Amino acid sequence: MLFNSVQFMVFFVVVYTLYIALPHKGQNRLLLVASYFFYGMWDWRFLLLLVASTVIDYLCSLGIGRSEKPRVRRALLLVSLVSNLGILGFFKYYDFFAATLQQLLQRLGVHAGIPLLHVLLPVGISFYVFQTLGYVIDVYRRDVAPLRNLPDFALYISFFPQLVAGPIERAGHLMPQITQPRRITRQGLHEGCFLILWGLFQKVFVADNMARLVEPVFAGTGYSGTMVLLALYAFAFQIYCDFAGYSNIARGLASCMGFRLMVNFDHPYVSTNPSEFWRRWHISLSSWLRDYLYIPLGGNRNGSLQTYRNLALTMLLGGLWHGAAWTFVGWGAYQGLLLIVHRLITPNRKKTAPAKPGWATGAFKPLRIIFFFHLVCLGWLLFRANSLAQVIEMLKAVCFNFVANPDEPVLSYARMFLFYVGPLVLIETFQLRRKNPCAILEIPAILRVVVYLVLFYAVILFGVDHAQQFIYFQF
Repeated sequence: MLFNSVQFMVFFVVVYTLYIALPHKGQNRLLLVASYFFYGMWDWRFLLLLVASTVIDYLCSLGIGRSEKPRVRRALLLVSLVSNLGILGFFKYYDFFAATLQQLLQRLGVHAGIPLLHVLLPVGISFYVFQTLGYVIDVYRRDVAPLRNLPDFALYISFFPQLVAGPIERAGHLMPQITQPRRITRQGLHEGCFLILWGLFQKVFVADNMARLVEPVFAGTGYSGTMVLLALYAFAFQIYCDFAGYSNIARGLASCMGFRLMVNFDHPYVSTNPSEFWRRWHISLSSWLRDYLYIPLGGNRNGSLQTYRNLALTMLLGGLWHGAAWTFVGWGAYQGLLLIVHRLITPNRKKTAPAKPGWATGAFKPLRIIFFFHLVCLGWLLFRANSLAQVIEMLKAVCFNFVANPDEPVLSYARMFLFYVGPLVLIETFQLRRKNPCAILEIPAILRVVVYLVLFYAVILFGVDHAQQFIYFQF
């Protein structure tokens, strides 16, 4: 079921009606059943993997929590790591690595005949695997106590608002909200309803209409540099609004039920450097990679060369997390390179030293934002392209086939882009200035009603009228 479908609307109304009538324990059992039903609607076989991962990590975490023997604890942690990463690796990466190995052997004159299984990728598997792995690692580090109630633990893994595309919640944040009674407040309802409407606006009005600009360009040939550049700008807002829209709807649904999910996006396109970008973009994943991969590798503790290696490995694996294709590997390598270069050119300053005016502040900051936004768009070309060959052809078009006087189709695309992105930028600028994603709730009631009506009718009148799948479901 898609959040932007009538089917999900009916599902949530039924679940919510029962939810508010039940006590805490009944609410948790209802949410568990609803979450399994929600996930099983894609393919009931996916549920078997979800249940298997849940049971394995439940038993491993209990064993780790009970044992004081380092060897036993490490062995149980290894069981969890191998089981979850094995499931993820087989279903997501087997065909990719098998095809790559076969191509390599053929170039060496060896015909191995490695079979491709064409395994169906379970929706959202990367998200719940990372969430349950983070929990087991936290138990191993003794950051959280193992949860002994299996149904509550299963709900932590499968909570339907954030199950298939995050945010990737930490046990220390979400688990207490499951085990303790929740209270539905007027403020929580107001914020929840606004976040749902705002998320639908981002997805249906902005992202799905940007897809109409992006798809024809990436599906075509004989590229015009002007159209490629417009398509890249459009894709930058498509992927942002598609994913941030999902996260906001998830947060809104949870808020209506008394839960608080983490903020997953914080206006990433106002970033002036890659480090800031990754503090604002897909925050739950970037913080997960930092805490469970980058820091365990050594972080920045062992000198510059080791730090650069750790950054490169972390971002390469982050790119591969997004998909089994060389374009994603290239995107991860590019992001790692940006982080390394930024670290090389950024002078080491004491935290107590006052900031000096210059390129980083004042009138130069908008220029830095624009410059870095274009670096991000270059990365999105790697992320969106169908192949590395297409990346090269599109870059050639931008560099050597750029038309100074655009024709009518280009102008039409540009007008369409501004029509759908303009309202988004205005509202997000207001949110950014107020430092509150729900800042609309702070304005006078009559203005709030006007904003709600504009968002609602934008979705109804100008949104794509058939439910489109969210981009990150494939990850």
